[in-house]
Amino acid sequence: MDEQGKKIALITGANKGLGLETARQLGRMGITVLVGSRDLARGEAAAAGLKGEGIDAFALKLDVVEDADVRAAAGWIEERFGRLDILVNNAGVLLDQDRPHNRTSTTSQELLRETFETNFFAVVALTQALLPLLRKSAAGRVVNLVSILASLTYHATPGSPVYDSNTFAYDTSKTALNSFTVHLAHELRHTKIKVNSADPGWPKTEMGGPNATMEISEGARTPVELATLGEDGPTGGCFHAGEPVPW
Repeated sequence: MDEQGKKIALITGANKGLGLETARQLGRMGITVLVGSRDLARGEAAAAGLKGEGIDAFALKLDVVEDADVRAAAGWIEERFGRLDILVNNAGVLLDQDRPHNRTSTTSQELLRETFETNFFAVVALTQALLPLLRKSAAGRVVNLVSILASLTYHATPGSPVYDSNTFAYDTSKTALNSFTVHLAHELRHTKIKVNSADPGWPKTEMGGPNATMEISEGARTPVELATLGEDGPTGGCFHAGEPVPW
């Protein structure tokens, strides 16, 4: 807890959409939220809006693919708060074209690398950089935003919800992120840090598109629940609305 008795949460990509709503819901629980944003001005505008709702919020310039931003963010959090209680790795990209058609055979190496840079490598790097601060928390929580599209089980099962929805670069980057969740949770299994993947569902964000079926507020519930798990909560899993999502 900080001097006001509040937990500290960093949410990446939090200036809009699901990240902003996650910050809002955590903030309403009395948690100080750090609004990570590639564009500082947009982050500051989002933080100002949250403050207007009575939420303790700070903007933090954080382009997750920029090493300098990651180092600066870790340094600022350490200097300002001395620890981090919650990390929600929300920032991500969906660059695949021709959705929902399967174009695996023609997906370019450039598209794969750009997708993995944000959705996987940046998440790993940021989490590793902030892990020393999470270890100082009484109950650290790491939440990696994935998708039902990360499920190999569903993709391989005819008739599943995503069997005919194949965005190869995005899907596989999130599958890799699930693997990071499993491996990091295992390493930290004897600590008070819990690491889980959150499938938010299909909320009406820019990434979700016009056909999305859930309100953004509903989509934020799963990452918020995993960010605030009690001591008896799970670790090393993927969940949606409290239920496990098959790997």
